[in-house]
Amino acid sequence: MTGAERQARYRAARAAEKPVTRTRRPMDRRGRAQRWIDARDGLVAAQAEYAEWLEALPDNQQDSALAETLRAIVDLDLSELLAIEPPRGFGRD
Repeated sequence: MTGAERQARYRAARAAEKPVTRTRRPMDRRGRAQRWIDARDGLVAAQAEYAEWLEALPDNQQDSALAETLRAIVDLDLSELLAIEPPRGFGRD
């Protein structure tokens, strides 16, 4: 839906005196440290999924561009990311 369509629907609802409901995305209330940990864990999980995908490729696709890209993702060393513990801040380290 484009902005013009959304605006037209809003104006039509206001003209018909119907209640207009607005929805907002819930606010992310995680701290920086938790967002870092969640992102890091997401990368590790995605890398594992890509490894499974690479292993499931048929033999005739093992030399394809897809396989090369999957290998590049699987070969990334995420150990440095896993070793980092972000500071909690304000003397709570």
